[in-house]
Amino acid sequence: MSTMRAVVVFTSGGPEVLRVEEIDRPTPGTGEVLVRVHAAGVNPADLRGRSGFADLPAQYRPSIARPSVPGADVAGEVVAVGAEVTDMAVGDQVYGLVRFPPFDGRGHGRTHAEYVNVPVTDLAPKPKRLNHIEAAAVPMAALTAWQQIHRHGAVAQGERVVVVGAAGGVGHFAVQLARLLGAEVVAVASGRHEEFLRGLGVETFVDYTVGDPIDAVGTVDVVIDCVGGVDSGRWLSVIADSGRLVPITLGFYPPDELSRRGITLVGAQVRSSGADLRELNELFDNGTLVVAIDSVFPLEDARGAHERGERGHVRGKIVLEMAAGGR
Repeated sequence: MSTMRAVVVFTSGGPEVLRVEEIDRPTPGTGEVLVRVHAAGVNPADLRGRSGFADLPAQYRPSIARPSVPGADVAGEVVAVGAEVTDMAVGDQVYGLVRFPPFDGRGHGRTHAEYVNVPVTDLAPKPKRLNHIEAAAVPMAALTAWQQIHRHGAVAQGERVVVVGAAGGVGHFAVQLARLLGAEVVAVASGRHEEFLRGLGVETFVDYTVGDPIDAVGTVDVVIDCVGGVDSGRWLSVIADSGRLVPITLGFYPPDELSRRGITLVGAQVRSSGADLRELNELFDNGTLVVAIDSVFPLEDARGAHERGERGHVRGKIVLEMAAGGR
């Protein structure tokens, strides 16, 4: 059997547990294609999975089979097709979010490798305007924002929306998509990102490193919280009664306050969807939606990519580039 290089996690821990190993190359099953990976996004979910979800109480940590290959975002080229595949062919340039969420019986994405087999329903043609590195930065982050806003009705025209962690992967897409719906967007981020976010059309910028951001935000209809954490419940104070809260990551929001004030929790776990990516393609190809790249690391330096992610203050996305070339 042919082999390939891949990032492998043998035991949970910090970035130092990541190893690049020679492993068997997969073959596409029924309804799948084999993709030669040009680039793969690095998401917070990859960092958490590598650590064994150490940020969660032990009783809530999902079981992870080791050794494992991380990664769910992918951009690359189809090099083989499995049975019953009729709408993709060898040579197609594609991108997608692979088998996510990973605990629903379909297995894991395993995209931090030179090759990955992917269900065709998870893939879409790569936007023509984006190179592979840019395309690899899109799927999880953009699908998260798109599905919350368009599939779950998180934002309506004319509303005032605050995006907490607005410069990050999901955040910078949420800012753009909310504005496209005609919402007034308040962006909360580090001051180093103000120029970037104003370039995306943010009306009000709040630097959380200078004073209490709660005081500066004012009252909003919707909070899109891309940061979460143990003190995330404080953002309820800026939501108007009967408003909406969209938690993108794990946070703690007092249920009694949600109930008392009629604040609705909106949204759901992002899911792989080639169909949703096709809807996003037009926005990328006409220049309406842009993707920001924080940094690019070679596959061999996956540890460096994870270390960058853990330092925080990421602007856009971190991407792994394979030897095949992502540009």
